[in-house]
Amino acid sequence: MQKDCPTPAICSASMRPSEFWTEREIPGSDPWGPGSTERVLDTAKLDAIVVGPLADHPDIETAVALARLVHDQYESFGTNKEDLVSEDESNVLIRALKILLGRLGITGFDPPFRDFKSFYNHWLRNDGHGSWQARRDILDEIFEPLHRTLDEREAESISSTLAAAISPKKVTGWPRVDEELSELRRHFESATTAQDYSNVGNDCVSTLEALSAVAYDHDRHGHEGEDEPPVAKTKDRLDRYIETELTGPENAPMRKLGRAAIEVAQAVKHRRETNTRTAAGIAADSVILLADMLRRIAATEP
Repeated sequence: MQKDCPTPAICSASMRPSEFWTEREIPGSDPWGPGSTERVLDTAKLDAIVVGPLADHPDIETAVALARLVHDQYESFGTNKEDLVSEDESNVLIRALKILLGRLGITGFDPPFRDFKSFYNHWLRNDGHGSWQARRDILDEIFEPLHRTLDEREAESISSTLAAAISPKKVTGWPRVDEELSELRRHFESATTAQDYSNVGNDCVSTLEALSAVAYDHDRHGHEGEDEPPVAKTKDRLDRYIETELTGPENAPMRKLGRAAIEVAQAVKHRRETNTRTAAGIAADSVILLADMLRRIAATEP
């Protein structure tokens, strides 16, 4: 995910298949003269994809570009086009794409080949011998459903990314809270099922508990003579924090906002049968809003 942008689907330019290529210098025969360069597959970038999301693009953008590159490379191999990766690299491409799709929760992409050689054997068994169009048709049947799925997911991601703070600061400054917020954004980006959205609700609750732990100070925010409420009592602790730091009837809407954020997050966690991307997104947006609100309050504390 982009380091300085909490909503990379908006902040970064869409990734292109050409970004998987890089240039390598070739020394000339004259040690004192200029050499040349050749375009080669950026295997370091593919290795990075296997480990986790790229720094400057979210997984969905990377998957759109990588799926197109893999499709184009196998089509080029099947139609005698130039600018091909090596046999070993053809396997690296398929492997990286499958791992990336798995991270996004996209199932169903399981081509009956793993490299150029096995693709060659596959088309021989499926009437692809002597016909470039037949090989294109074989690949289209495998890749076109994937392209449609990825396009839909990318469009949905762009239209339903989570809220970003208006402040130029990209973190709250509370390490545990920032870690939970990062996990919340990452899980929402890849969520596709009701279970995924329920897990987003779990992330919301974890973030609320992290806020509860770091923001609430019983000596300052607790009621005299009462025991300190446990961290898991997020509603009680955060409501007391807001009441103490934002006193008076004019701040009643802010106190209400805090309580609503907690209730929405808990609802997403426990009502799995009604979980949708919209519901999970609203819950996550509410928690992010609450975190930024508490950060602003803390910044003005005496």
